[in-house]
Amino acid sequence: MNKKKICFIVSSPLTAKAFLLEHFKVLSSTFDVYLIANFENEEQENISPFLKGTFDVKIYREINILNDLKAVKSLTKVLKRESFDAVHSVTPKAGLIGMISGKLSQVKLRTHVFTGQVWHTKRGLPKLMLMAIDRLIVSLTTNVLVDGESQRQYLIAHHIVRERNSQVLGKGSISGVDVNRFLPDENMRKQYRNELQYEDQDVVFLFLGRLKMDKGVLDLAHAFSKLQNEANHVKLLIIGFDEENLVPQIIDILGDINFKFYGSTNHPELVLQVGDVLCLPSYREGFGTTVIEGSLLTLPVICSDTYGLKETIIDDVSGIRHPVKDIEAIYHAMKKLASNPIQRKKMGEAGRKYVLENFKAAEISQKWLDYYIQELQ
Repeated sequence: MNKKKICFIVSSPLTAKAFLLEHFKVLSSTFDVYLIANFENEEQENISPFLKGTFDVKIYREINILNDLKAVKSLTKVLKRESFDAVHSVTPKAGLIGMISGKLSQVKLRTHVFTGQVWHTKRGLPKLMLMAIDRLIVSLTTNVLVDGESQRQYLIAHHIVRERNSQVLGKGSISGVDVNRFLPDENMRKQYRNELQYEDQDVVFLFLGRLKMDKGVLDLAHAFSKLQNEANHVKLLIIGFDEENLVPQIIDILGDINFKFYGSTNHPELVLQVGDVLCLPSYREGFGTTVIEGSLLTLPVICSDTYGLKETIIDDVSGIRHPVKDIEAIYHAMKKLASNPIQRKKMGEAGRKYVLENFKAAEISQKWLDYYIQELQ
């Protein structure tokens, strides 16, 4: 008996590598799974051994009418030729191109997953245009998934999706977290702390992610600047790609005595071991994967109350939530945890328990499999 065919559509293969590999593995037990992406400078064959096939379509993240029309034409041609039973798009541009092409090709099941809204921090005409694109995507789908309930309610409130045409699988998260990868390791912690020249009594606050204004990085710097003037042995370690050249501004704010910039890493499960508290003061977030990764390593979390982070911690149990852009609240949360190792330990253990109960990668992938079995049976 021939397996039914599911095709995932992304702009960049990096999206597939970051979020979809476990899904490919689990879904391939029941379906033939394919991937369409812009494979520029990427080897298509090495993405995943669980893919039945890959197709190179030039889907670019930037809006360009000519390029986008070419992408729709190319993608529609592939979809018609291959006769997929389902298409599934991830990220906004892939959603737009994928759902237009899926509709034109009359693919029976067309799913788009929302993982955050670029327009959340925009204003005026750009915001209205991006919201209109999301509404268009939804109008072309048969099914809408959202990677968190608070994000779904936000989308409903802004008339992007409706209650009846959207759903969250489980507690949310597009891919969960690999519990075998993010294991607390005291030896690794000591090794990294030695390499970074941290003393045993140092309390290390971490940020992991792209350095962008809307991640709240400068708010964190201002809050830490105030903390370091009052507390001994506090450190700030920022990990990630400096997308907007913010490191010089951070150094201007707080100096470089207690601050280190680590740069990008492909091994967050190792570098995060060095820390005592994870901070994510983001202005917008689809779902805070970094938060559940840190929690799995028993790090207490200080994060904003933006919609995409509300499922990631239990406030005052596994971490402390603060209002978006509230530097004073970030400072007070940091001060509270800096001086209380018992509370840090208690919150960290509670966070690990919460993640193990709700966000195991294997269980999230099983929910995706259940979803497709139900929809394609």
